[in-house]
Amino acid sequence: MNYVQTVEFLYQNLPMFQRVGASAFKKDLTNTFALCEVLGNPHRKFKSIHVAGTNGKGSTSHMLAAVLQSAGYKTGLYTSPHLKEFTERIRINGTEINQEFVVDFVNRIKPHIERIKPSFFEITVAMAFDYFAHQQIDIAVIETGLGGRLDSTNVITPVLSVITNISWDHMDLLGNTLPAIATEKAGIIKNHVAVVISETQSEVKSVFTSKAIETKSKIVFADHMYQVRKHGGIFLVHQSNINFTIECDLLGAYQSKNITGLLAAVDELRLQGFNISKNALLHGLKNVTALTGLKGRWQKINDKPLTICDTGHNEAGIKEILNQLSDLKFHKLHWVLGMVKDKDVSKILNLLPATAHYYFCQATIPRAMDAAMLAHYAKEVGLSGDVVPNVNEAVQRATQNATEEDLIMIGGSTFVVAEIENL
Repeated sequence: MNYVQTVEFLYQNLPMFQRVGASAFKKDLTNTFALCEVLGNPHRKFKSIHVAGTNGKGSTSHMLAAVLQSAGYKTGLYTSPHLKEFTERIRINGTEINQEFVVDFVNRIKPHIERIKPSFFEITVAMAFDYFAHQQIDIAVIETGLGGRLDSTNVITPVLSVITNISWDHMDLLGNTLPAIATEKAGIIKNHVAVVISETQSEVKSVFTSKAIETKSKIVFADHMYQVRKHGGIFLVHQSNINFTIECDLLGAYQSKNITGLLAAVDELRLQGFNISKNALLHGLKNVTALTGLKGRWQKINDKPLTICDTGHNEAGIKEILNQLSDLKFHKLHWVLGMVKDKDVSKILNLLPATAHYYFCQATIPRAMDAAMLAHYAKEVGLSGDVVPNVNEAVQRATQNATEEDLIMIGGSTFVVAEIENL
């Protein structure tokens, strides 16, 4: 098989959560351990940092990778889902895994697929570990896919764990209370491995402290160490009696929470002997997108009218987007909106402004909610607009209808953002 055929084989033959939802989620680590065993346990051949959380784990992972690269470390980065191309999931120093390795890996693992019956995600995790081991990296930043305790990535024993925040998402799989969700995320905390909590939340703080006590792990609540807020185009940082500024090319004000966690994580890495200078820290944060290829986080794709896309897709993520919008000056808001059908869309729709004009669309994946159905649910809470199923046609319609003083927002689902042509 060539590369295109190989990726199609993975999509068609292995259950993929992004496409089909909960049926692809395996509630144990047996398959991942079996795959790693076949490959000679590559996950034990490099150092790693494990990142979990409801929102912010992707941005935090990319920030960490950018800082480590800037400090001179050969840095692997595993994230999901991809936006445009499968190879985005696995990078070293910002360069995507080469297609030849993907083909070779699948050919090597194919004889074991029928026996192990892994999911798409389990295969890609094993592929990342195998690639990082082959390339003899210094360290990898590994983002969980879903949850933590039972996530395929949780076969690693990292040098540091980071948990960004806890909010409502995937309740059907992770639990229907914040402490229950936090318990799943806390599953990445390993014996005697320090953990950084980016954001102290009173509802779940005890979950993390209890797990840290159980595992004899140092726990650091980052916002007790640093206070970070966005001011104009920079982030102001306060630490004890010290004040300094940070430039970050991830522009959302919500990144202040992720930078808080990043700063505490860098402190912990320095204590372990990692040589990360202040210059490397500042350079990494200023150039996250260039160093890692991250897309879709409060990303501007047009000036007139100002057009922004963001992958925020759950209740907390949408609230952060709305907070950011409240800081901008514009005449009318046009929102290209699509969602997935296994979310509680009513909670999110109730948050959205009735003054906006909506363009209801759907990504081309089985999990996507039908655009007309989304419009129906939206109408029930007082939102109105047009049904334009194709994402790019919806963006085009919004652009045609908007004046130069208006603002176009594109989001509601990672998969809507992924289909934007000029991203």
